[in-house]
Amino acid sequence: MSHAFYVIGSYALTAGICLVLTVWIYLDGRARQAELKTLESQGIRRRSASASSVQDPSA
Repeated sequence: MSHAFYVIGSYALTAGICLVLTVWIYLDGRARQAELKTLESQGIRRRSASASSVQDPSA
């Protein structure tokens, strides 16, 4: 068991890094969604919302 400290430490470090990355991605996603809502409330639309998708569907 001379390598147990190394193995356990490696797994703990890997788990910590995965946790930090997961939280970071979640928080960044929330920030981007907030930015999109702010921009859309100002009347700025996404490029993916082309003119054809904004047209009246009954036309």
